[in-house]
Amino acid sequence: MSNQILKDTKGYKIGEIKESNGKLEIFDSKGYKKGEYDPKSNTTKNNLGYKVGNGNLLTTLI
Repeated sequence: MSNQILKDTKGYKIGEIKESNGKLEIFDSKGYKKGEYDPKSNTTKNNLGYKVGNGNLLTTLI
């Protein structure tokens, strides 16, 4: 998977999802990491490492 740019309805970049070591990481528009999704455990964690929930919930962290 290549990087995925997230945009709002006006076309402005609000975030980006990148693949790293088999996990997906989400970054805000300024490049700060907001969390990661691990498909092996099917869990999403925030930038502090706390579990947010099951499944890919990355876009809820923006």
